[in-house]
Amino acid sequence: SPTGEYTAHAYYEPYGGAGPSGGVHVWIEILNNKAHTNKIVYYAEAKSQFSMKWLDEEKLSIVNKEPNYTNSNRSLVLNIDKEIYHENGLACQSLLMKDEYEKCYQN
Repeated sequence: SPTGEYTAHAYYEPYGGAGPSGGVHVWIEILNNKAHTNKIVYYAEAKSQFSMKWLDEEKLSIVNKEPNYTNSNRSLVLNIDKEIYHENGLACQSLLMKDEYEKCYQN
């Protein structure tokens, strides 16, 4: 983040097998460097265009899209203190996580 209070890390995880049955998930972990805590704020299928950029101390712009497939866009701006994105909605349905976020996005 601009002041260094937060650090965002993206991780990739292959799943399935080779060929059309396999793929890669991407998740973003936010580290709070002052409190020494971490949390996952984004989880989705990884697309060919992926990037992250801090807009301010709490807003992270995430680009995750396939240029030739308009329905594949998983890009958004997240307020890392109040929002989370989980592509298939499991985090949005979790009773343990519901109190941690004001808004949970899913496809």
